[in-house]
Amino acid sequence: MSNMKEKENILEPLWEKAEDFGKTSLELLKLRAIDKASDVVSTVIPNVVVVVFVIMFLAFLNLGIAFWLGALWDSVYLGFFAVAAFYILCGIVIHFFLHNKIKEKLRNAIIKLLLK
Repeated sequence: MSNMKEKENILEPLWEKAEDFGKTSLELLKLRAIDKASDVVSTVIPNVVVVVFVIMFLAFLNLGIAFWLGALWDSVYLGFFAVAAFYILCGIVIHFFLHNKIKEKLRNAIIKLLLK
């Protein structure tokens, strides 16, 4: 019976150390996940702000070009159709010729950001 108590006394500290190690490992994993998430968010948010301003700039630029072309052709709606036609042509070119390259570059950038 005393042999059984000795084994219990030997295993108990070992079990406690293993439990502490598990808790510490879990806490470290949580901290790494928080660090990675904060890194991703701190990178994405400034880029989103810049993209919003670029989109606003492009929207007003497109309106200006459409009105300018409309004034040149004495028909405002033709200016807007010309701008729309330009964008549909750009979209077709990108879709058929650059889609895979853009997709791969985006994928690589995301992976690089997450593994940083």
